[in-house]
Amino acid sequence: MRAPKLLHVAAEVFPFVKTGGLGDVAAALPAALGRAGADARLLLPGLPAIAEALQQPRTVFRFGPLFGAARITLLFGHLPGSGVPAYVIDAPYLYRRGGGPYQDASGTAWPDNLQRFALLGWVAAHLAAGELDEAWTPDVLHAHDWHAGLACTYAKGHPATAAALLFTVHNLAFQGLFATVDFPQLALPASTLDSHGLEFHGQLSFMKGGLQFADRITTVSPTHAREIATPEFGFGLDGVIRSRQAVVSGILNGVDYDVWNPARDPALAAPYDAEHIDGKVRCKQALQHELRLAPEANTPLLAMVSRLTPQKGVDLVLGAMGPLQACGVQLAVVGTGDPGLEAALREAARTHPSRVAVRLVYDEALAHRMVAGADAMLVPSRFEPCGLTQMYGLRYGALPLVRRVGGLADTVVDAAGPALREGRATGFVFDAATPAALGRTVERLVALYRQPAAWRAAMHTAMTRDFSWDHAARDYLALYRDTIARSAGGTDAADLSGAVHPAGTRGTT
Repeated sequence: MRAPKLLHVAAEVFPFVKTGGLGDVAAALPAALGRAGADARLLLPGLPAIAEALQQPRTVFRFGPLFGAARITLLFGHLPGSGVPAYVIDAPYLYRRGGGPYQDASGTAWPDNLQRFALLGWVAAHLAAGELDEAWTPDVLHAHDWHAGLACTYAKGHPATAAALLFTVHNLAFQGLFATVDFPQLALPASTLDSHGLEFHGQLSFMKGGLQFADRITTVSPTHAREIATPEFGFGLDGVIRSRQAVVSGILNGVDYDVWNPARDPALAAPYDAEHIDGKVRCKQALQHELRLAPEANTPLLAMVSRLTPQKGVDLVLGAMGPLQACGVQLAVVGTGDPGLEAALREAARTHPSRVAVRLVYDEALAHRMVAGADAMLVPSRFEPCGLTQMYGLRYGALPLVRRVGGLADTVVDAAGPALREGRATGFVFDAATPAALGRTVERLVALYRQPAAWRAAMHTAMTRDFSWDHAARDYLALYRDTIARSAGGTDAADLSGAVHPAGTRGTT
């Protein structure tokens, strides 16, 4: 069977635009699929950093007015560094602005996000139908998270679409909800606005559009694929997911070891690897100095690199501050988020200046130094579809301390009982989302840290685990081929006739 042609649709891509793990996945997965022989391309909105990064862009298609934008051009080029082929939607009115990809500089959602991400889905569907690039039509349209959810909705109703439709849920908590009064702007038939389509408790849900109309649904770890079918983790969409359970699966995200490799990470004070660990000692010393923590070589240094939200369990860490201090550990936190949590962390650092350090910034290089300098990474999430921080910690010998949810459960082996005796332990796992449970687990961590040989053995096991994207790429290729075969078997598209079709001209440059 020939290698499949794959169109990935996402709103962000590392290192140009990144708010979380989605940006890492959009950068790494198409590249890994390309190494495996697939023809994998990206479709991205023309946000300033993305549009400016595209190398050797050429015009593929010019559109008439759409979704409020008078001038839209579909460009094709390559992303620097990875060389991944990419289409970019250059729509200055919708995308060329300051602030973030979803919010303005004050943190308020852009009022035209419906139009901005409807355009992304609409262009994806028409690319998949072979209408925009005569030279290339994908076998699979792979839409990522709510921003690309309408790609599946538009594509399912397009009579010329032969591509199989795959939708990946990265974070079900963010669903792309909009007022139903704006539905006419989507140029979809009225039948789409019902309980079997986009309607969600009196609103429109782009996430639900992906869940309802994709041929296959994935999420980013096997455990989370089971979790999202339950009320606790389904965020109101668990019923939809249960109704489609036969086509839901989980594939664990990977780590880009070209970016996350302590042996050649340019951000670090010293290189090291699983067999030559001395450099990590220097990294810890450098981090303690940088963060103005006491220079204590034999004190466990716990780090947290995260969005500062209740989802990430930041309040659990704050609630366990007493037990953490009683255990004699140091704590370093880097991230931004909820103002109340930020203020509480600042107060903790003020109260314990030599034991607690807080940097309320997004800083990629500092994140690398944190993971390299830490003895352990804290990831006490209430829910975590996959999580990448714990996998970075594993490779850098910073043993993860995690809650047993989602991808955290799939990647970290608790240092207790048989796993510890058999040399399989790679971190510390707890269950209850309470400060007390977190505090008890820190006590276990400190007890193991006081046994240097056992700690070093767990570090070696952690650092030699392989969570590279090549494994994920093989799993995705198998799923793509199966989905293509099932799609070719012939199931009628949903009756979404009436959606608009492109009016424009192909580029000649």
